[in-house]
Amino acid sequence: MGAEESPNQNAAIRQVRLVVERLARDGSVVARSDGAEHDVFPVAISSEEGEALRRWVLQEGAEQTLEIGLGYGFSALHICEGLLLSGNLAARHVVLDPNQAERFGDCGLQVLEDAGVRRLVEHYAELSEIALPRFLEEGRHFDLGFVDGNHRFDGVFLDLFYLGRLVRGGGVVFLDDYNLPGVKKAVSYFVNNRAWAIEESSTVESEHQWVVLRTPAEPSQGDFRYFVDF
Repeated sequence: MGAEESPNQNAAIRQVRLVVERLARDGSVVARSDGAEHDVFPVAISSEEGEALRRWVLQEGAEQTLEIGLGYGFSALHICEGLLLSGNLAARHVVLDPNQAERFGDCGLQVLEDAGVRRLVEHYAELSEIALPRFLEEGRHFDLGFVDGNHRFDGVFLDLFYLGRLVRGGGVVFLDDYNLPGVKKAVSYFVNNRAWAIEESSTVESEHQWVVLRTPAEPSQGDFRYFVDF
């Protein structure tokens, strides 16, 4: 965007970057709700994964993004930074996290507020298996999805199943913790049976291994007799 960036836009981007750097440096956040100190890592994604996530938001020209699992907000900050860098004033980020208040002391929402991007974010304190079907019924669409919620096979499978309908054809789904067997198995189904493609993945040495999937441009369900073991 360069010369097209306004002073206000530059200031907004700097504010997000300052909060990202503070969290990466301190590794903890104090909840304003009760004064408890929370260790951000290793629950949150790494800085390297965050940079990859922000890069994909920019590469895709994403305007509407969806995140399953807000946690301490580190990934959401990178997504919102990418949305700000794209310069689209209509950009919005939807996050699902039923455990935000109890498990995370609302720290995820707190850091988004500190970064000045809370206005970009819709937060739903709901399980993804409840919210995603409703979004589908409402006719909502997204350009990119980030999955970092329930890491069990059935949870990830359901998330991908609905994201395959909610993310635009040819859009991107970015998954954390690809090193976990349940996550990898769920991905394998969609690659082998639904024509999803792996676009990029981190090294196997990464603590939070991640993978980027491209959904097919057109729905690919195939004949009902077709099935590839995964």
